[in-house]
Amino acid sequence: MKPAIQRLAEKLRSAGYGPKLAEGRALAPYTTFQIGGPADLAVEADSVAEMAELWQLARAFDVPCLVLGRGSNVLVADAGVPGLVVLNRSTAWELSPTGHLRVASGMPLSDVARRTAAAGWAGLEWCIGIPGSVGGAVVGNAGAHGGYVGDVLVSATVLDHGEVRTLAASELGLGYRTSCFKAVPSGNGRPLILEAAFSLRPGDRAALNQQMADWLQWRSERHPKEPSAGSVFKRTAQYPAGFLIDQAGLKGRRRGDAQVSPKHANFIVNLGQARASDVRGLVEEIQEGVEARFGVRLELEIELVGAW
Repeated sequence: MKPAIQRLAEKLRSAGYGPKLAEGRALAPYTTFQIGGPADLAVEADSVAEMAELWQLARAFDVPCLVLGRGSNVLVADAGVPGLVVLNRSTAWELSPTGHLRVASGMPLSDVARRTAAAGWAGLEWCIGIPGSVGGAVVGNAGAHGGYVGDVLVSATVLDHGEVRTLAASELGLGYRTSCFKAVPSGNGRPLILEAAFSLRPGDRAALNQQMADWLQWRSERHPKEPSAGSVFKRTAQYPAGFLIDQAGLKGRRRGDAQVSPKHANFIVNLGQARASDVRGLVEEIQEGVEARFGVRLELEIELVGAW
């Protein structure tokens, strides 16, 4: 372990993070792919304040820092992640009588959908069944069933190089599965999303619950059950990526224990012992196969993180 990382570990222990700090912790259990090597250091942050402090400490010691939410849209390298990985478990929540929601970035999206619907507020019910967190949803402008984060997002509070700022949704460069955050490599250089604010509208509780039940059934019927990171590629200007992958004859293609799902071609699934290198190899094979057949280069929706 590098001296700077050792000094950071000592500082974290002296600051009271010792019980939550681990060296060489495997990250596979913290991703929906169930794939990924170890972090030099890993620590859970239970609040926005802890997350910000950990990020700033890593920066002070010149140690790379990656904040990992629910690990649903990432592929972690087999070699792991150098530096500090902060596991974001911040879940603070405040819903006003007028439907203004402030929620910490570590809150799971499905919990947001259930809690807002139970309170009679609509606008985020489409999140049901999505395994990611609020922070990740803002970074990728997540969407499903015709709804998008950008439709109801008011602002995001971020830590940007030591300064806490609140940015209006219009300042975030939100687009199809992207935002200004994706223009910066994950780690110390990317602004860290601490919390997000949403404006919701009144909704009928029973109707919202029925809609969510229908969407969960829809997902169960169409999405594979094996571990995955969801849709691997973005939709092209004309066609869904899965359609092009299927038409290129790549559905079911396998490399090691990584497989293009026979159920949904835009999912790569882990059949049990898949490695990140297996998944990346399939990604490249898909991109080359689709480009050769259709002249279109598929763009990744997931992010590759760690030491590639």
